[in-house]
Amino acid sequence: MSKYLLNKFLYDVDRDPDLTEAYRTDPRALVERWERERMPVLTHVAADNTTWTRLTDDEREALGTHDYVRIQEMGAHPFLTLTLFIGLFERDYDEPLGFQHEYAAKLAHWTLPYPDIAT
Repeated sequence: MSKYLLNKFLYDVDRDPDLTEAYRTDPRALVERWERERMPVLTHVAADNTTWTRLTDDEREALGTHDYVRIQEMGAHPFLTLTLFIGLFERDYDEPLGFQHEYAAKLAHWTLPYPDIAT
């Protein structure tokens, strides 16, 4: 597992409106595309040449199903996770801070200090 790649995916997608929309509508396809096109630029290694430059199957599954609880449990930075998923889903809620309340409820099993988020 690479916290760096997991966090980099969240960071890249959150900062590009086109990637954010692609991730909202077809997350599995966007994860595959990002891994194929963006990761070789980040690592300077062709994705087919090594396994250390790839997301793990668990990371791919969590990202591909918008499982932000699992993504954060894998070590993704909470700020990156929250900001991206607000961008994805806040519009689906009628009440103010609707998604943030759901996010907090789903992560309520965590206690301080949070798991290590160092990359």
